[in-house]
Amino acid sequence: MIIYISLTIALIVIAVAMGLCAWRLLKGPDEVDRVLALDTLSINAIALLVALGIWFETTINFEAALLIAVLGFITTVALSKYLIRGDIVE
Repeated sequence: MIIYISLTIALIVIAVAMGLCAWRLLKGPDEVDRVLALDTLSINAIALLVALGIWFETTINFEAALLIAVLGFITTVALSKYLIRGDIVE
């Protein structure tokens, strides 16, 4: 019973955090803030998938969280290289 209460609170907090990150992604003052918001949004998506995996007692959500983690890392590195150099591939 206590796990469902704590998971409900965690899901609400993660949803609010995702909303705030989406707001920063859309209204960011410059490109660096948008890249950081996108990275934080991917981390929040991982946390949401893990919490939902615990809630529904399935393992497929953990695999999807790993996939989002890898894609989020690659996206952050690619966008950072683009902002610094203006080109991704050397």
